[in-house]
Amino acid sequence: MKARIRMVPGLWGRLQPAPDRSDDSIDRQAQALLDQMTFDEKIHQMSGDMPFLTGGIEMVQSYNTRPYPAGENFRLGIPGVRFTDGPRGVVVYHSTCFPVAMARGATWDPDLEARIGDAIGVEARTQGANFFGGVCINLLRHPAWGRAQETYGEDPYLLGEMGAALVRGVQRHVMACVKHFACNSIENARFKVDVQVDERTLREVYLPHFKRCVDEGAAAVMSAYNRLNGTYCGHNRPLLRDILKTEWGFRGFVMSDFVFGVRGPSAAAAGLDIEMPFTIRFGRWLKRAIRRGKVPMSAIDEAVLRLLRQKIRFAAIGEPERYRPEVVAGEAHRALAREAARQAMVLLKNDPPAGAEAPLLPLDLGRIERLAVIGALADAANLGDRGSSQVRPPEAVTPLAGLRAQAGGKAALTYHPGEDVAGAAEAARGADAAIVVAGYTYRDEGEFMNMPFRAGEGGDRASLTLSAHDEALIQAVAAANPRTVVVLIGGSAIITEAWRARVPAILMAWYAGMEGGHALADLLFGAANPAGRLPCTFPRSAAHLPFFDANANAIRYDYFHGYWRLDRDGHAPAFPFGFGLSYTTFAYADLALGAAAVGPEEALEVSVSVTNTGPRAGAEVVQLYAGHLESAVERPIRALKGFQKIVLEPGESRRVTLTLPARALAIYDPATGGWRVEPGRCRVEVGPYADAAVLLAGEFTIRE
Repeated sequence: MKARIRMVPGLWGRLQPAPDRSDDSIDRQAQALLDQMTFDEKIHQMSGDMPFLTGGIEMVQSYNTRPYPAGENFRLGIPGVRFTDGPRGVVVYHSTCFPVAMARGATWDPDLEARIGDAIGVEARTQGANFFGGVCINLLRHPAWGRAQETYGEDPYLLGEMGAALVRGVQRHVMACVKHFACNSIENARFKVDVQVDERTLREVYLPHFKRCVDEGAAAVMSAYNRLNGTYCGHNRPLLRDILKTEWGFRGFVMSDFVFGVRGPSAAAAGLDIEMPFTIRFGRWLKRAIRRGKVPMSAIDEAVLRLLRQKIRFAAIGEPERYRPEVVAGEAHRALAREAARQAMVLLKNDPPAGAEAPLLPLDLGRIERLAVIGALADAANLGDRGSSQVRPPEAVTPLAGLRAQAGGKAALTYHPGEDVAGAAEAARGADAAIVVAGYTYRDEGEFMNMPFRAGEGGDRASLTLSAHDEALIQAVAAANPRTVVVLIGGSAIITEAWRARVPAILMAWYAGMEGGHALADLLFGAANPAGRLPCTFPRSAAHLPFFDANANAIRYDYFHGYWRLDRDGHAPAFPFGFGLSYTTFAYADLALGAAAVGPEEALEVSVSVTNTGPRAGAEVVQLYAGHLESAVERPIRALKGFQKIVLEPGESRRVTLTLPARALAIYDPATGGWRVEPGRCRVEVGPYADAAVLLAGEFTIRE
């Protein structure tokens, strides 16, 4: 299918770039435009331009197949916001479908993510959008969350670094919007649930990654549907005005989540600047609220200035020579999607099959005559959920197609869909190796599509295990063929206890995007070396996780989740946070701390030697964790505070240096309303993943 590209000339209207692109210059231009605007024109800037009835029907039938406009002013030549969603890629038309964000979180590679952001920005701009609403950095509190696939994982630091990288890449071309602010991590009850969280937990767990993206210069922040401590996020003055705009100094604008993100015109007084994608609660209702004194005119002027500032700022940004129709889902971006999928897939297990000495993977096509591929998902273009993040690429490579393309002429490949478990086992019995592809689809997890004709799609997961059928299929195939590889498809952690010990090899492939089938074959056949590391903990039991109620009216979020919680409670995970195997091995040695003590405004240099001790080149993610040993408050034993991805040749060693600012260990003090670096002994740990058994440890002191 050929992509339909609709170029939009004059995307930035008659706006002229600020002469020196400084904040002061942009402010002056924005104020000059504001001074020329009528009251009605100001109000119009603050809402979507789509007609409610026809636009609503269009959204339901096929969401965001074109950019959604908001606030266009023809008289003054002020462009509208032209919205496209994400984060898998540009939702409009037929764009490149990259792996989902959770998969890209597994790359632990901000440079790669910035390149993906650059490609997304180019495709958005080429197709008439000037705004990308796909920087989702909500923290994965529980792997049952339906939209887990849209974020980068469970750790605030990793979320912040990956989200900032996407902002950096996208904003070479268009405005980037960070979402959903804040504490949005239950899907089915998202329109009603009241998330209750204490101030310290909010500041230290659920907001740092948003602050990181604001500091990166994100143009916009999208409010969440849920309530936070009793108030809807789009109306939450402490969240939007006090923290985001005042304390953090955010200069961009706040956009509502769609349709139900605004409950009334009072949202404007609380700090919400634009209602999307229709005019429902703003417009005439906002005018009435202003006339009655319920919303101050100063809030309107501020909102419009924020919108104008970003439009002027981005009128000066772009690379016009790159905005050509052929770039959309073109060769370069497909290659990038394949690279991202390769880097994202995580090798969870790779043992020798029974009676063998070498690990099962990679499969040697020179020694395989017959390969069995089993499972309905092997022959499915399974790209992720079909809600607002759905990307419609011109084509997608399935696992089966990718395996056939590389095995063709070298090994006879047979396929069994797996509905008949006994038949699948028989198909595997005579093969030199069997590959079972199992997991989830858009019906099992994703954005909750509670509409009659889409009933049963998406929402929060009902279970963290595979279906009973898939578990039975894996066990039957593994019993018939000891050389069985399980390829898992899904958006977050999967519990594998019922069958994990019965198979020698497991690869977590996530929703791998339009080139995922080729990337899978690259890894299974050894053309590439697995480099992914888990961005979320894979537990042994759901009982080890926080309480989760998909239909809650109210729920309390405490401080501990993910690996922080398992560490605290002494539960060993099936696969730890940061874990991932390679076809080579790495050794860590000679941990060195640059000082025995640092002041609260100083930083500690931490270095370690890493050696590739195996037979082939490979990538390793060097991870730095830290914890305070003498804190007055309960804290994680270890929390990620730095990482670096490196590539080493066989036998190569490298000295890796990471920096740990003392302020990275600061706590928020609700009594004073500020951050405080506690003095005392601290532990720093460096290694391949979050497990004390493999981490090198040292201690230092933070001085008074």
